[in-house]
Amino acid sequence: MYTNILVPTDGSTLSHRTVRDAVKLARKIGATITAFYVAPTYHIEIYADYVPPDMITPLQHAASAKKTAQRHLNAVKKVAAEKRVACNGYYVMSDTPAEAIVKAARKYQCDLIVMGSHGRSGLSKLFLGSQTSKVLAQSHIPVLVHR
Repeated sequence: MYTNILVPTDGSTLSHRTVRDAVKLARKIGATITAFYVAPTYHIEIYADYVPPDMITPLQHAASAKKTAQRHLNAVKKVAAEKRVACNGYYVMSDTPAEAIVKAARKYQCDLIVMGSHGRSGLSKLFLGSQTSKVLAQSHIPVLVHR
């Protein structure tokens, strides 16, 4: 049925629950897990002639993003290893997480995306947006939404 499940993570409690259930599913059907993290891109915070004294360089930002990504991806790999499920982990920097997730599914030849949703509705969904909703709208493969 499914052989490679993409599991986006942001390190949240919801993500951890989603990861545990995605790994259980992968174990039952003999699939592998592809863990994926989207780090924010670097933005320069300069105001007219003022440069904040705590401004980080693009290299510092990249190093910090990599460290954060590895922490989140290693958490997924640990859960997968405990259940003896093969797992790879990747990350990118992007300001459009949903688009990055859909691109990753294509790039890593995933046939299912399992991701969490906070289940917001009404105005909170409208104003906050939902990466899960955006993935659902853009994805070419099935998306299993975990609440």
